[in-house]
Amino acid sequence: MWLVTIRGKAFIAGAYEHPDRKIPDKSIAQLHAEVARGALTDAGLSLADVDAYFCAGDAPGFGAVSMADYLGLKRLRYVDSTETGGSSYLVHVGHAAAAIAEGKCRVALITLAGLPRSGLAPRPLLNPLAPEAGFEQPFGPTTVSMYALAARRRMHEYGTTSAQLAAIKVAASQHAQYNPNALLPYPVTVDDVLESPMISDPLHRLDCCVISDGGGALVVVASEVAADLSRQSVKLLGHGEAPKVSAGGPVDLSYTGAVWSGPRAFEEAGLTPADVDYASIYDSFTITVLLTIEDLGFCERGKGDAFVADGALLAPHGALPFNTDGGGLCNNHPVNRGGMTKVIEAVRQLRGEAHPAVQVPDCQIALAHGNGGSLATRPVAATLILGQEDA
Repeated sequence: MWLVTIRGKAFIAGAYEHPDRKIPDKSIAQLHAEVARGALTDAGLSLADVDAYFCAGDAPGFGAVSMADYLGLKRLRYVDSTETGGSSYLVHVGHAAAAIAEGKCRVALITLAGLPRSGLAPRPLLNPLAPEAGFEQPFGPTTVSMYALAARRRMHEYGTTSAQLAAIKVAASQHAQYNPNALLPYPVTVDDVLESPMISDPLHRLDCCVISDGGGALVVVASEVAADLSRQSVKLLGHGEAPKVSAGGPVDLSYTGAVWSGPRAFEEAGLTPADVDYASIYDSFTITVLLTIEDLGFCERGKGDAFVADGALLAPHGALPFNTDGGGLCNNHPVNRGGMTKVIEAVRQLRGEAHPAVQVPDCQIALAHGNGGSLATRPVAATLILGQEDA
């Protein structure tokens, strides 16, 4: 039973993705400010209207305090700097909606920005001060090697092939060709993926996301605020979040935290996976997508290989059109964190503002999903169910 539900209590009124992918001449704080203004302008609001601010570990300085000062946010009565890696921004949307439902705030601003392509690296995968560091750091884990472990385990358990994983990149690239801002704006084939250099067996270079500068922002507002805006808003219907911890070592690499976050979001929304018209799925690597679509209930466990290979992810008419901006695999993965852009593209789809070649006809219900941390150790999943303003 939901004691307080966000369903219908909060709306995404503004969404903005920075158009550039390499920005060597600006600071991270400047990018946060640019995307903040972009999202507020999209909503028809200003910094003076904001009374809640959300950011994560990509924010410079003392996080929310430094950025609120830099942005000149003078009316704040709610701040949240929850850090769950790439899923942080979906967590923030859910937390903002909950705060709005409880009457804590009315206009929440969420920002992400970074410059990894220009050489300003985000925080490391494994903090040397973390309690797990002494157990894991001696073995030299890297981001890609941790995902490769999950991919190899998947292949062992279900016979998944590299070609089936490659089909996910192919679908993303088919969509990216219609995005003029995409870092890799051209289609690739399965052979292209398999012939690209091996980075960490069994993941090839084209199984990996892009590395880009940039960022994005969202504005979440109370229903009465949305009613007064001329811009089309997107209704928040359900939210779920869940970490999957290592439990002292016996880690099952065959699933993610989405097995818990997804059902919670669908339950709150009163919907099922069959109701979803479009899905933004976190795609740090191709294996991330494959495990997630099964965990969220879009197909049975072990059936995702055939599902993606049969073109289900292709927009606009596939069984589950996904990542129509090209996703993290082809478009943009600012700060090595793909959650923000997942929500932004879901908003575009529900507003009917995706590129005509990939716009899902009569898109009524969208899912956005993020995965933070590392797929092989401590992932943190967050799922949002979004609908048309009158849903």
